[in-house]
Amino acid sequence: MSAVPRSEKPTGRFRRMLDRLSTSQEELHHAELQQDTEAAGCTRICDCDDRQIVKVTGTLRTVTLRPRAGVPALEAELFDGSAALDVVWLGRRSIVGIEPGRKLIASGRISMSRGRRVLFNPKYELRPLGQE
Repeated sequence: MSAVPRSEKPTGRFRRMLDRLSTSQEELHHAELQQDTEAAGCTRICDCDDRQIVKVTGTLRTVTLRPRAGVPALEAELFDGSAALDVVWLGRRSIVGIEPGRKLIASGRISMSRGRRVLFNPKYELRPLGQE
């Protein structure tokens, strides 16, 4: 084998096809989500730090209604291919369009709660269904 790492080797048409065939569906999906993040001009979730104001995009994996301190709270897990964060809307039982599998762009200040990134009451934009 050569001493050049695989990522630095020149990639021809055959190499790209071979890589695509040998890559799992999950890895391809993660790479596609990361490309969407870059194209939208958003910050990757894995690069977000505590108390940082960010704009992130991704796909909602789960959406649950979970009360926090006696107040209803709609929680969703947003995944962008690099990491996940929890998006929480306090005082809401449901929001039209917020459902698993939906893509969205969210912006606000990241906080850390129990070791996870959380975005409380973010500004958000639902991505058109045709782009999914």
